[in-house]
Amino acid sequence: MAKPAFGAVDRFKWFAALLVIAIHTGPLDSYSPKADFLIIGVLARLAVPFFFAASGYFFFGKLTGEWERDRTALRKFLVRIGLLYGAGIAAYLPLNVYSGYFEEPRSAWGYASDLLFNGTFYHLWYLPALMLGTCIVYALRLRLTDRMMLAAASVLYAFALLGDSYYGLAEQSSFLAGLYDHLFRVFDYTRNGIGFAPLYIGLGAALARGGVKERSLSWLSTAFLASLSLLVVEGIALRDAGWPRHDSMYVVLVPAVYYLFRLLLALGGAQRRQARQASTWIYLLHPLAIVGVRGIAKATGLTSVLVRDSLVHYAAVALLSIGLAAAVGRIVRISERWKRCGDNLPHRAWTEIDLDYFAHNANVLRSRLPAGTELMAVVKADAYGHGSVRVAKRLYAEGVRSFAVAEIDEAIALRKGGVRGDILVLGYTPTHRLRELSRYRLTQTVVNAEDAERLQAAGKKLRVHVKIDTGMNRLGEPWERIERILSIYRQSRLQVSGTFSHLAAADGMKPGDIAFTRVQVVRFEEVVRQLRAAGIDPGKLHLQSSYGIVNYPELRYDLARPGIALYGLLSNERDKLRSGLDLRPVLSLKATVTRVNDVRAGEFVGYGRSFAALRDSRIATLSIGYADGIPRGLPERGGCVLVRGRRAPMVGKICMDQMTVDVTDIDDDVRQGDTVTLIGQDGEERITVEEVAGWAGTISNEIVSSLGARLDRQYLERTS
Repeated sequence: MAKPAFGAVDRFKWFAALLVIAIHTGPLDSYSPKADFLIIGVLARLAVPFFFAASGYFFFGKLTGEWERDRTALRKFLVRIGLLYGAGIAAYLPLNVYSGYFEEPRSAWGYASDLLFNGTFYHLWYLPALMLGTCIVYALRLRLTDRMMLAAASVLYAFALLGDSYYGLAEQSSFLAGLYDHLFRVFDYTRNGIGFAPLYIGLGAALARGGVKERSLSWLSTAFLASLSLLVVEGIALRDAGWPRHDSMYVVLVPAVYYLFRLLLALGGAQRRQARQASTWIYLLHPLAIVGVRGIAKATGLTSVLVRDSLVHYAAVALLSIGLAAAVGRIVRISERWKRCGDNLPHRAWTEIDLDYFAHNANVLRSRLPAGTELMAVVKADAYGHGSVRVAKRLYAEGVRSFAVAEIDEAIALRKGGVRGDILVLGYTPTHRLRELSRYRLTQTVVNAEDAERLQAAGKKLRVHVKIDTGMNRLGEPWERIERILSIYRQSRLQVSGTFSHLAAADGMKPGDIAFTRVQVVRFEEVVRQLRAAGIDPGKLHLQSSYGIVNYPELRYDLARPGIALYGLLSNERDKLRSGLDLRPVLSLKATVTRVNDVRAGEFVGYGRSFAALRDSRIATLSIGYADGIPRGLPERGGCVLVRGRRAPMVGKICMDQMTVDVTDIDDDVRQGDTVTLIGQDGEERITVEEVAGWAGTISNEIVSSLGARLDRQYLERTS
């Protein structure tokens, strides 16, 4: 299946911005007015409704269904777009003055109408329309289903159509002609946030929620091209009839934008945040480029080429717009980077999480599995200490659509953080919290037949996966109790969408471990066979976790549940080397030197006088301790850190908030404020999680999931 991310949407937004420039420059006007009409009056009209649909998709896709959080998100969205609109008003104010905007007699309402609906410059109408349209869709979705919301938005759109491309039809009725005559005293056009924007924003919102039938690329391409052809026919017919007062709105524009957007979602691809931002700047800045090109043409005497040749004029404006957008985008990114540095500069102890490595590891694991097996990312324990919401969102952008957590609060945290897709609760959920499963659209694990009866008695339809115990003896209905297993699937209120088990010894490669794993596989497949023989659909099947993927990649099921491997780790160094997989560790752990002190031979360091200096030494104190998840016994087991690219041994006892290391042999002077690496790479040296786990006598899973909540997290992302 094609990876359903939205990189293609980001790229088309850039192209749509160029279509908007075409609307305002007429690239073929001096060559063929008819061809120019097809581009400007018809095809380029896809651009603005596409922008609305994209805004609806991204904004409403982040909402969680929780009133307070969603209202806060709406307020932040309106403030952000409002500030952008304010900047646009200020930027084009000199052109307003130059064009005589303030010399025309206007009432206070005239200025207010421009500010609220029409835009203070001809292209700025989009921003107030986006704010107003988003508020309308938000209000409609509070009380209506998506279909009813779209129906209400369609009524507004139909009314606006009669004031736009179908105005000639409205003029045939004296009542409607009078109505629209009064309307145009308030609005310049009906292509505003009341009539035009809500329907397309609503389409994007509905697509973000999902629930549409999957279609192939060929089907969606055919539907889009058919809609585009009908749009051309509609545009030509309306022009020939002489009906349009303006040509922003068409009937067939709606399905054309809908199928275009679905086609781009199906094409997928990693998100392109810079392309998305560039499209905004191109849209906002291109009128300045038009003025600039005309000014250059006049100053150089090239008006006949740069202005009168419409195609050259378009190309010059487009190139200048792209250049201006690149410059402004660069300034914005630099200011954002400085702001992040100022606001989030780590000062004590922190982790660095490389989100791009998540994408890499997901692709490595996919390549290990048979075609058709999808990933269910295990993000329990706050994504093994990596931050579940950020991790899940990045993986969702990479096409992962299923997630697994240990308990219901972890699942709810994902939903409240705006994570979409299926979320499976692997553990038990108490009876008094079962209603939250439906509220947050979660999938619950049925841990045995009695549990199924408890879930059935809750009185609500619940989506569930059934756990089969094939030898782990932890959770699940034992595989041999087939009648009890069948009874789970026959519970009327349980909507079974999956069946799974857990391999107990997949990490072991001794003959006994391999034999036991094979037995578990046979038991699981026997249960599946009997379910199907009884006419029961077991839903999506999944058995492999990380080591199941590494050591038994030939197993063919619908899903695989990588946990620790997704984070670029395995339980120990030996397994990592043996796997042969190019897994990249996602997490680095760092702290700050708070003091450097000279200690004479024979003096003690730390609690209990556990370390005595055998020589004159330099001891650095670090701002991290066992409350941050550092195993307390590391100094006695060879633990060390990286300072200026060199290993420095831990000495003394690790305290709750601090620890000490011997930096005597570090050639460069170590100073207060220096950064020390406890996990990760510094220069040519690296300390891995698996190495730390070896010192601590445990596994890497425990090391990363024990990292304390007070550690700052710094997320690195280069390709989005």
